[in-house]
Amino acid sequence: MKKLLLMTVVAAIGLSGCDQQASQSAATDNALTPEEIEAGILTPEVMWKMKRAGSSSLSPDGTRLLYAQTVYDMAENRGTTSLYVEEMDSKQVKCLAEGSSPRWNADGSRIYFLSERSGSSQVWVMDADGSNARQVTGLQEGAPAVEGFGISPDEQHIWWVQQVQVADRRSSDVHRDMPKSKARIYDDLMARHWDYWDEGSYRHIFVGELADGKASEGVDILGPEAAWDAPLAPYFDMAEIAWNNAGTRLAYTCKPLTGMRYAVSTDSDIFVYDLASGTTQNICKPDSVNYPGGLTIQSNELPGYDKYPVWSPDDRYIAFLSQRRAGNESDKARLFLYDTTTGAMTDLTTEFDYNAQNVVWEDASTLLFVAPIEATHQICRVRLTDEGHSPVEVLTRGDHDLTSFSTGGGRAVAERATISSAPEFFEVSLSDGSLTQISEINRDIYDHIRMGEVQKRWVKTTDGKQMLTWVILPPDFDPAKKYPVLLYCEGGPQSVVSNGWSYRWNFQLMAARGYIVVAPNRRGVPSFGQEWLDQISGDYSGQNIRDYLAAIDDVAREPWADETRMGCVGASYGGYSVYFLAGCHEHRFKAFIAHCGIFDFDSMYGETEELWFVNNDYGGAYWEKSNATAQRSYANSPHKFVSKWDTPILIITGEYDFRIPYTQSLEAFTAARLQGVPARLVEFEDEAHQVFKPQNSMVWNREFFGWLDKYVKQQQ
Repeated sequence: MKKLLLMTVVAAIGLSGCDQQASQSAATDNALTPEEIEAGILTPEVMWKMKRAGSSSLSPDGTRLLYAQTVYDMAENRGTTSLYVEEMDSKQVKCLAEGSSPRWNADGSRIYFLSERSGSSQVWVMDADGSNARQVTGLQEGAPAVEGFGISPDEQHIWWVQQVQVADRRSSDVHRDMPKSKARIYDDLMARHWDYWDEGSYRHIFVGELADGKASEGVDILGPEAAWDAPLAPYFDMAEIAWNNAGTRLAYTCKPLTGMRYAVSTDSDIFVYDLASGTTQNICKPDSVNYPGGLTIQSNELPGYDKYPVWSPDDRYIAFLSQRRAGNESDKARLFLYDTTTGAMTDLTTEFDYNAQNVVWEDASTLLFVAPIEATHQICRVRLTDEGHSPVEVLTRGDHDLTSFSTGGGRAVAERATISSAPEFFEVSLSDGSLTQISEINRDIYDHIRMGEVQKRWVKTTDGKQMLTWVILPPDFDPAKKYPVLLYCEGGPQSVVSNGWSYRWNFQLMAARGYIVVAPNRRGVPSFGQEWLDQISGDYSGQNIRDYLAAIDDVAREPWADETRMGCVGASYGGYSVYFLAGCHEHRFKAFIAHCGIFDFDSMYGETEELWFVNNDYGGAYWEKSNATAQRSYANSPHKFVSKWDTPILIITGEYDFRIPYTQSLEAFTAARLQGVPARLVEFEDEAHQVFKPQNSMVWNREFFGWLDKYVKQQQ
């Protein structure tokens, strides 16, 4: 569930040019009001006026930065995404068009992107200055929508992803004489995934020729009968697909399993499609060649997730991320290297106890990647040598998150965020790792808003270890006063509490409301080594719960912390933590808030979809009576301790949450109310595991802070 907290929603509206976009922006006045400027603090209303930037890439010569930027209209309950180019040296910024997913061509003269101008999402191309826009895909009437794409470096070919109907799941399709029947029919798992029911359609990769800037019909390289997705569900990350530099082969991630085997396995592999022969090789299982058509799934030394292939500049190597342990989505993400000439595999991070992410080739013998290190994200480097490879070098330093980054012309630009600042673009020195800010997308906000101080605190745990805990103080903090305190419980459970920005669980937003926020990196989060990360699996009710209490007790001893006014909040696994702490907190907290939390382990096992997760983290199924780890997990399910609940609790859920189904929240709400515990249920009928829509988010924040103000802040 660590992935749950990482998703964002960006709306790609049709191409209309920046003149029309400017007039739309004028109608959507996101300027701060005089009252907001006078108050000078972050509020949900102010946060939703912020511009959100991403999808950045340097031009091949390193002189221009291309990125997408989204602004939201609260009244319309929607966002508009536009494409921008910033000159690296002059810092001049130009809006090019509305659209999303921008890509440079190989020489930087053109930009490809997605647009809905023609009525559905299709690939378009324009000159680098935004002129001469023309449609590339979907030229035939009724063409399916394109969800992602990639242009070969020589611009002779294109891949794109679209949905393909493979199986009949609707009763009206199975029983054609009953066209008004509304049922779904399944013979195997998984009936649903994340936030959608399996209705027999899957994302497939198509490869076509490009001639005169127009795509041919294309070939489904998975095969029309393949009942699986590439890229992988549920996130369909287009970074899992990559052209080689010659434009002759395409590498991609796929997990060609169905039914129960799919539900219990994380065994995805890297496949390479050869355009000339039309054959595909699974490089993680080298005996499996000529897929589709008889691919044999074998068990070998790469039984976990293998993802994100990236070709070296000379096409000799494919770098990718690999997890050793089957069924463990939070195993160490190792940086692997596949030699296309010999078939040899090399782990470049055997002596590096952190995950690798976002791999980029700096040159033919040097790789850059992001790693979470002590609750921050840093850019790292490893070099190939005649003897093998160098030790991993941590290039950047500082309390920040550097997430996606790109290189070009010997330069690098990264998206940088902190607890106090949303993502902005910074140039990264490839010699010493120093950072230079090159964008000020939300300067109009920051110039008028005061942020609270962020303290980096090391807390001693009950087993004698040191735990990094972020403590965020209210703006204009006065140490002579006493403030209410919030314990934040992280989801995942294997998700780092980093020094980064969130538009959903925003620590500065909580601090601006007058709360001290305590955010511990308890057992089970990455960036402190694999042992720290692994400890939580099979021990949900153990050491990590004691870590939470160690953090809040440590801060509660401060003279400025009011231990009589403390609350506890969290989502997903953090919601489980709230439910569990509600039964054992020994009157520490005055109120709880649980968002999409796990309440009943027994029913959760049968209701969730990715069974590899509960098999790994619970230890197994509830009927495995001889499985000591599993039985300990189920014995410590929060619902077993509701008789001890005596504290007001707000419960929030989304109707389309199929990871932790909303029925878990209904069970918890029922248990609270039948015992006379003050409780409130907020159920969003059009949201899933997270709340993304602007007006839903505003309601979420009003309910969240209204509950805390009533039961925590007003307690005396």
